[in-house]
Amino acid sequence: MGFVISPKVLKARLDNGDKLVLVDVREEWEYSLAKLEGSTLIPLGTLPQSLARLSHDSEIIAICHHGMRSADATNFLLQQGFTNVKNLVGGIDAWSIQVDGTVPRY
Repeated sequence: MGFVISPKVLKARLDNGDKLVLVDVREEWEYSLAKLEGSTLIPLGTLPQSLARLSHDSEIIAICHHGMRSADATNFLLQQGFTNVKNLVGGIDAWSIQVDGTVPRY
């Protein structure tokens, strides 16, 4: 379970000023509806050719709608040698419910 992070823990870490790279692996239309401030959109289908945009030294938090695609992204990044990657459990939907109700649900 070391490769997951809950919305509340992520919020606390962001509030603490921790340097995290938020990678949103949803599609562009989803990202335009709801996103976490400071996140970078890299749709899951483009992740293999976008690895150069990510640093192996960064702590990466993968985000999607409900946590399934970001779990796939987390596993893929781990297989590519990224060692500090976490999946946002429940995705942006859980973030909206548990942390910030101003983030639209869809």
